[in-house]
Amino acid sequence: MSDEASPHNQSASSEATHSAAGTASGGTLAVLPSATGQQPACADGPITAGSGIDYGLFLDCVHCGLCTSACPTYLETGNENDSPRGRIYLMRSVVDGRLDLTESVSRHLDLCLDCRSCETACPSGVQYGRLIEPFRVDMQRIKAAESGKKSSWFQRLVLYGLFPYPRRLKWALLPARLMQWTGIDRLARATGLTKLLPRQLQRMQHLLPQLRQPAAQLPEVLPAKGTRRARVALFTGCVADAMFSQTGAATARVLQANGCEVVVPRTQACCGAIHYHSGAGDPALALARQNLESLLSDDIDAIIVNVAGCGSMLKDYGHMARELAPDDTAQIEQLEQFAAKVRDISEFLSELGPVAPTGSLPLKATYHDACHLCHAQQIRSQPRELLGLIPDLELVPLAESEVCCGAAGSYNLMEPEMSDRLAARKLQHIVDTGAEAVIMGNAGCSLQIQAALRDGNHPIPVLHPVDLLDLSYRGLPLSTITGK
Repeated sequence: MSDEASPHNQSASSEATHSAAGTASGGTLAVLPSATGQQPACADGPITAGSGIDYGLFLDCVHCGLCTSACPTYLETGNENDSPRGRIYLMRSVVDGRLDLTESVSRHLDLCLDCRSCETACPSGVQYGRLIEPFRVDMQRIKAAESGKKSSWFQRLVLYGLFPYPRRLKWALLPARLMQWTGIDRLARATGLTKLLPRQLQRMQHLLPQLRQPAAQLPEVLPAKGTRRARVALFTGCVADAMFSQTGAATARVLQANGCEVVVPRTQACCGAIHYHSGAGDPALALARQNLESLLSDDIDAIIVNVAGCGSMLKDYGHMARELAPDDTAQIEQLEQFAAKVRDISEFLSELGPVAPTGSLPLKATYHDACHLCHAQQIRSQPRELLGLIPDLELVPLAESEVCCGAAGSYNLMEPEMSDRLAARKLQHIVDTGAEAVIMGNAGCSLQIQAALRDGNHPIPVLHPVDLLDLSYRGLPLSTITGK
């Protein structure tokens, strides 16, 4: 472990600490000299990172430090610069012109998972996501201008060229399915052949779950069962559609069982989170416009999503438009209307009033709170309440349920060391519950935790709440999806 990452080193030996965060001895930070509430005027020349952020958002932070105990990276490193308030100091100091956007400063900001747990912990209502996300967009633009390259090969070919396109991803997964079926994947790992791959491709191979038989493509319209109570559009996503299509089909069936007519537009696109959270704002906005045209209409009561990260992004479309295209008021208004109709599946069913399932599922399970469900969307009780309707399902509490598992979108590919540390922390808590299954509402968390369970040789299935609801509605046993 490097000195900077040591829990005993509370202040990094860099200009970031001396100019922004000050000393962290005793758990306190130096007060910033410029607290006028006015954003400094930008001089002519290159745009300063964060210059477009509402400066008042920085001033919402009163530096109390209550966020630090909720921050996964601070819990692991003990470094003040890796805490939310430390990162706010760094960003604000760059905006003020008192600190250059050096590699050291960028590193502390890149290490942020954007899990938003600090927002839950903050008594002052600091909107941390409104700070870190646009700041990273500016960081990406500045780095691209300095290097002459828009992105790395991995971002261009995989993150931007493959992941956002479910059809391409499904084709790319065919060799992986064949290797799993023949056992070649296990042989490659055992002999070390996978170590010949580039680092990030090794990570992809490591995180790849045991792929289930893909579900048939959903029809564009599925009728409600019984009296129609609502008409909804189902957002299918990209990675989730390619790897977890069975869960998508289960979501549609659960909606139908609850009296919903389900529309599945073919022209919908990736939510844009992969681009936006890695600093590529313009492509993210283009995807938002495509989803607006595809999914929003007057006769749609709600836009349903079953992936926490996607739901958080879709609900943030209005903010993203205000940030990236502040002069396009018509587009901002339309994307805000879109965002207002987005509902997580558990949130929507709770509002609608769920039809009680009757099929017994004798199972001891625990529930992991996906960050972008509990922190970004403030959805906690609804999934648990729905699971509580299933006969004979026992739900046991999970310690640190709201602490990030280390997935965080593409974070587990870009920051493997910190991601693995958080996964190991989460794994131990899961094992300690004695649960026979772990439940969560996010595809990224599922990939991360499945990999950790495999590495630890714990044959515990990872399921989505709608997987279990669907089985109970249909009166089918758990073995239908686990094969055991």
